[in-house]
Amino acid sequence: MASGNMKDIKRRIKSVQSTMQITKAMELVASSKMRRAKERVERARGYFNTMYESFTRIVEDSRDGDSAFLRERPVEHSLFIVIAGDRGLAGGYNANVLKLALHEMEGKKPVLITIGRKAQEFFAKRDVEILASYLNFSEALQISDTHAVVDDIMHAYRHNKIDEVYLCYTSFVSPMTQEAVSLRLLPVPSMREDRPERKPALIEYDPSPEAVFDAIIPEFLRSILYGAVVESFASETAARRMAMESASDNASEMIGELELSYNRARQAAITQEITEIVAGSGQLG
Repeated sequence: MASGNMKDIKRRIKSVQSTMQITKAMELVASSKMRRAKERVERARGYFNTMYESFTRIVEDSRDGDSAFLRERPVEHSLFIVIAGDRGLAGGYNANVLKLALHEMEGKKPVLITIGRKAQEFFAKRDVEILASYLNFSEALQISDTHAVVDDIMHAYRHNKIDEVYLCYTSFVSPMTQEAVSLRLLPVPSMREDRPERKPALIEYDPSPEAVFDAIIPEFLRSILYGAVVESFASETAARRMAMESASDNASEMIGELELSYNRARQAAITQEITEIVAGSGQLG
């Protein structure tokens, strides 16, 4: 009986060791991807910060104008751009951003653009309209890849098919911390509400701040979308690395417990054999 138990334990140890080899390999791959993704995040943030500061100045100088992208209007349909991963095994990464998106959609008539297979699969099972889905979009993204997405958004907004635009993604805070975030992109909110009054601008816009604003907003939205996708992919790889590291540690702990059980079963089998030998020799005597 003990022999059969030992075989089961040995088989289980081999199975867990095989699983740990897979999780270790996935952890190494995720670590490599995370390093490259983190470098992309740092480069994208430099570009975005410069764009943001320039755009902020133009927004405030256009605030009294009549741009369609600044003007609040009655909301019938809200567009949500939801960025998730193309694969699982990333801890709570996908679940957190999808849960946030659902919360933001409450009380609204949402239409969606999904980026990532997990977002597409999640909302395909729900009663919402999906305008477009982009799969395998994040890892090799270039800024030019965002043009078609933003052009579709701008066209729908100009023609009153949508009345506001939200972006749901995951911010890469650190390799240990990722945070699901929701931003309203359109109409453009004031960006200096909590800042002190600034001096009047010495910049002249030709032909007007509104015209410059309308011309630059597509580029700003592209930079926002690019930065969000880059941050989300870095967050996904970091979350996957942490999940695989945790899985490897759990597998190692389980192997230790199984080996202890195996040694106990082996010791019990040896003890039983010795007892049988002693009992048999006593009968012969």
